[in-house]
Amino acid sequence: MSANPHTAHHDEHGGVHISLRGYLTGFVLSVILTAIPFWLVMSGVIGNKTATAIVVMIFAGVQIVVHMIYFLHMTSSAEEGWSMLALIFTLVVLGIALSGSLWVMYHLNVNMMPVHDMRQLP
Repeated sequence: MSANPHTAHHDEHGGVHISLRGYLTGFVLSVILTAIPFWLVMSGVIGNKTATAIVVMIFAGVQIVVHMIYFLHMTSSAEEGWSMLALIFTLVVLGIALSGSLWVMYHLNVNMMPVHDMRQLP
């Protein structure tokens, strides 16, 4: 095996062998990339809600890339041309999902929150 723990190694039968170190590295990175945004939201370190949402979305995008590299073993090597196509497709779907989620949450917040100047019933 090579020194890079998250690269795939093909044997003579075409099977892929991945080291335990690569999986553990991906797991630790995933936990860190989940814990930091959770802490940012729960502690209110970033006072602006919009900035917090943007930071959380950035962490989500980085975490998806970590999953693609360490768990799905997607690389840009020439023998895996379909992996690059899958990467591009994943990035497009990621952009649609993140922007669509933000759009829906924004409009739900604007349209469903009660108006404070409504007359209260006796």
